[in-house]
Amino acid sequence: MKRLPPLPALHTFWVTAQCCNFTRAAEQLHITQGAVSRQIAGLESHLGYALFQRQARGLSLTEEGREWSLRAQQVFGLIVEAVEQIGSRRETLQLKASTCVMRWLLPRLMQWQCERPDVPVELTTTVAYTVDFRREQFDAAVIYAPIAEQSAEARHLFDEQLTPVCAPALLAVLRTPADLHGQVLLHPTRDERDWALWLKAANTRLGNLAQGHHFETLDLAMTVASQGSGVAIGDSALIGEDVKAGRLATPFELRVPTGMGYYLVYPPGTAPSAGLEALMKWLVSEAHA
Repeated sequence: MKRLPPLPALHTFWVTAQCCNFTRAAEQLHITQGAVSRQIAGLESHLGYALFQRQARGLSLTEEGREWSLRAQQVFGLIVEAVEQIGSRRETLQLKASTCVMRWLLPRLMQWQCERPDVPVELTTTVAYTVDFRREQFDAAVIYAPIAEQSAEARHLFDEQLTPVCAPALLAVLRTPADLHGQVLLHPTRDERDWALWLKAANTRLGNLAQGHHFETLDLAMTVASQGSGVAIGDSALIGEDVKAGRLATPFELRVPTGMGYYLVYPPGTAPSAGLEALMKWLVSEAHA
C-alpha cells in the first residue's frame, strides 16, 4: 500500500487549487509564500507528478491536479461538515413517566419542544410509578411517591389532591355529593380507596361505591368520564388541561390530599446536564404555576 501524502501539504494544495496563486494561498493559510511553494513541491515529489503548471502569469492545474482538487474538496468538505455538526450535536434527553401523569406532562413537553428545540426530549410511558436508575437508562423520570420520602435528587411537582370528575353535561345533576348515588362511579384502580377517601372527607356514604367500573389506569377512567359514562375520581392537578378545554368538569370544590405526590427525579450521585437542569426548572415552574 502506498504511503499517504502528508495531510498539511494536501490541505495547502486544496487552498492553493481554489485560487491558483501562491501569494493568496499563503495569506489564507497564514504562512509565507515560500512555505506554500515548498509544501506543494514536496507533495508533487511524494506523488511523482506535477499538480500545477508554473506560468509567467500564475498557476494552472494539471490534469492530475484537477483530479486531486475534486478529491480534496470532498475530503475537506466532510471534515468541515463534521466540525460544524458533531460539535453542535443535540443531546436527546430520555424521560420516563407513568401514564397517569400524561394528561399534565404531554402538553407541556410539546410546548417545551417549541420553545427549546435545542433540547429534545424522548418520552417513555409506563404503568409503573417508580424508576430504577441502576437498571433503566433514563436521564430523569416523573414518579408518584409518598411526600415525605424523597431524596435530594427529587424536584417536587405537585401533591395529589382527589376530586370527582365528570363530563360538563353532568354538572346540572350533581349539586351535592349525595347526588353521586345515582351515578356510575369510575375507579382508576382495582380497589375503591380513592373514592372512599374523598367520600369520607365529604361526610357522605354511598350504597353504589362497589358497583362502578374499575380501570387499570387513571387515563382510561378520565377518558370514559369525558364521554359522560360515569363520574371518576382523579387528581385535580392532572386534569387541569381537560377542564380548561371543556372536556371534563369538577362538580365539587372539595379537594382531598392523599399524602402522595409527583416528583421529577434524576439518577442519584450524578449532576444533571445543562439541558436537563433547564427542563427540570421549567417543569417545576409550570407545576407550581
